[in-house]
Amino acid sequence: MKCLSICQPFAELIIQNKKTVELRKWNTNFRGEFLVHAPIKIRKEDCVKMKMNEKLTTGAIIGKAELFDVKKYGSIKEIQKDEDKHLSTKKFQGKTFGFILKNSKPLRIPIPWKGQLGFFDVDLPKIKIKNNKIMTDMIEEEFSYQWVGHH
Repeated sequence: MKCLSICQPFAELIIQNKKTVELRKWNTNFRGEFLVHAPIKIRKEDCVKMKMNEKLTTGAIIGKAELFDVKKYGSIKEIQKDEDKHLSTKKFQGKTFGFILKNSKPLRIPIPWKGQLGFFDVDLPKIKIKNNKIMTDMIEEEFSYQWVGHH
């Protein structure tokens, strides 16, 4: 499955569905579900600006989201117009792309993982469950558990 590293506090805001556009200086043809990885780096100034004091998970896969579309921003004004969606305080210049996200969900238990630049592949191990059925990956079990636990 594809994975994308996103610095905290933005990774947390994505899995809480509070951030629906991820700004990048590069475009992608990828569309679909991907894992959200929170690298070790925390942008402390952004945590202060957003009044996020809680302890943030780092160095782990913390959730998943769906990359629905990519919006190309042609000006700083366009970026500022979507500020309530990307929540970025950084000044972006030049070509900027907004990855439009939906269906974001947190994992109940983060999976320790080392991040990489851009989208990267993560091959999570297969696991067995009681009736000897093998799930395709840990993520499938995670979301099956969440669904059963909440319905």
